[in-house]
Amino acid sequence: MSRRRNPESAGAGQRPALAGLLEKLLAAVRPEFRRDVLVFAAGDPVFGGTACRVGMCGRVSFSSTGLCNAHYQRWSKQGRPAVEGFSAAASPLTGARLRGRGDAPADGHPDSASSIDLRILPPQLRLEMQYALQCRRDEMAGKARPRTAQAITRFLARGAARSLLDKPVQDWHREYGARPRSSERGLLSYAYRAVEDLACGHGWDAEYPRDAWRLRSLGFSGPYATLRFDRIPQQWLKDLAKRWIRSRLLAGISTSHASSAVTAVTRFGQFLHAAGEDMQLSGIDRELLERYLAYLGAAVPGTRDRIMHVGQLNMFLQAIRRHQWDDGLLPSTAAIFREDYPRPPELLPRFLAEHVMAQVEDPANLGRWKDSNWRLITVILIRCGLRVSSAVSLAFDCVVADAAGAPYLRYHNTKMKREALVPVDDELCQMIRDHQEQVLSHWPGRTVPVLFPRTKANTDGSRPVGSTSYRTALYRWLDDCDVSDELGRSLHLTPHQWRHTLGTRLINRDVPQHVVQKILDHDSAQMTAHYARLSDKTVREHWERARKVSAEGQPVQISADGPLGDAAWTGQQLSRATQALPNGYCQLPMVKTCPHANSCLTCPMFATSAEFLPQHHAQRRATLQIISAAEAVGHARVAEMNQQVAGNLEKIIAALEDEEPHGTGATASAS
Repeated sequence: MSRRRNPESAGAGQRPALAGLLEKLLAAVRPEFRRDVLVFAAGDPVFGGTACRVGMCGRVSFSSTGLCNAHYQRWSKQGRPAVEGFSAAASPLTGARLRGRGDAPADGHPDSASSIDLRILPPQLRLEMQYALQCRRDEMAGKARPRTAQAITRFLARGAARSLLDKPVQDWHREYGARPRSSERGLLSYAYRAVEDLACGHGWDAEYPRDAWRLRSLGFSGPYATLRFDRIPQQWLKDLAKRWIRSRLLAGISTSHASSAVTAVTRFGQFLHAAGEDMQLSGIDRELLERYLAYLGAAVPGTRDRIMHVGQLNMFLQAIRRHQWDDGLLPSTAAIFREDYPRPPELLPRFLAEHVMAQVEDPANLGRWKDSNWRLITVILIRCGLRVSSAVSLAFDCVVADAAGAPYLRYHNTKMKREALVPVDDELCQMIRDHQEQVLSHWPGRTVPVLFPRTKANTDGSRPVGSTSYRTALYRWLDDCDVSDELGRSLHLTPHQWRHTLGTRLINRDVPQHVVQKILDHDSAQMTAHYARLSDKTVREHWERARKVSAEGQPVQISADGPLGDAAWTGQQLSRATQALPNGYCQLPMVKTCPHANSCLTCPMFATSAEFLPQHHAQRRATLQIISAAEAVGHARVAEMNQQVAGNLEKIIAALEDEEPHGTGATASAS
């Protein structure tokens, strides 16, 4: 399928206008960065490194010797004596944080490990690099080695470009080489974005005209950095899609949902392009939508993916009609109905077996985590049932207490976009306090806002770890622990399965469903009922194992595997719920009436189990007393009726006591 595309639209969008950029750079670059040679001390928070072993040198070490470049050269000229002796004898050199042109070390050239020589760049490109390095220093988002910046400087100097914005960043990457260092590619991209932001500005005025929106420039964070509209062939559809996505982003949807919406509109646009080059909004009617639905059935194999495409297109058409963006051109028949949505598969919760959880929760295995962030996140996911996106973004002070002093974990429900609370125990609270102390010791004197700050590229401790990084570490940890299933096979699990496991555990422990809904912060009882299906299955297993006997002491057989197994279970559940007796259960269907009144021990529909043995013994004693009293006063009929009851009780007690050592636990659980 062909599609029209603006050749200048790529990645970050169209090439921005360069008018006025030089004046902006001259106004933005501070004097301390407007130097031809920038030299940084070892203690610099962004461009610094390990200090030279020579006392008071202040420069960054050059090699495994621990010496800066200047002292390394001097050490080599002296025949490479013992480093310890050389360091002690070397004259102290006081290193400035930033030096200007000509302010070089004693050997006549800048220290390549701590300096960046920008003299080889043309004037504007030099200003752009100075501005980018200044921004990197101000943000303090992560370390940047001067050597990395110097490598980029040499690369830029080899070309004919006079500005970073002479070409899209993708072209710079292609020219840089097939396999550049990731740090160099990252710093080059950072420099390009910094200069582009200065030239074009931030916000909607700068981004809306582009065919690719930079979400960071719009103030959105997340795994999606760009929303691309350049794959939509029709300009009128692209304009409507931009209008719709902007309204949805401002309404608070996540960047992932916005990306899904753009994908759905893009696929619809490509379908329209294949249907006809001159397709317009007025041509979208019910007949065309039915053809598109049929196309989705073949082009998108996943049911949930098709549901996403249909749902997003439906919301898009509704928004066009509601906000009157179509000027009355969209036909009234352009509608999608409920029955157009594919039926989603009904899946059981993906809980983990207790055999697997025993391996995961083993203290020895938890101790295998090399990073304390990952270990505590794992415990929180297991015990609290958070989504991994909520766990990694926990605030530093995330534990609160109620009026009674009971602790709760306060977190942001990233799916529902609201704050939520989940009760926690004292052990987990202590683990969180220990972790907080460790974080504060790593960033002394700083106010760290997050509980799990990333250990790299995070100078001030404000950036949390990412969910993708946790998943990568989780899979390595599972391999190290050799977690396996019941058959000994290597197991692959996802963090979300711990949420399913907690919900299933709570339901099977008879925690009320509305309480489980509150703990998991579900939006509806229907979501929690998903886990309750497992409870019914568990109770059925106990019911199948329990030994039941009739009023005559004979086993009651109900096939669990036969074609009527589910029906028998349903009937048993209904019977036990509405006709429970003090010493057993009535198996008589509810649609029938009982001809035996309350004489259940003479009734063929009566069934009982070992859990009622105390009642049977008590009733036997009472029945024998009734028989003795009736015989003493000559009430032969009363004595005769109770003789049958006493005989049945003898049989029941004998049958159940024969099985009690093996079946009591299972029988009791069935009640």
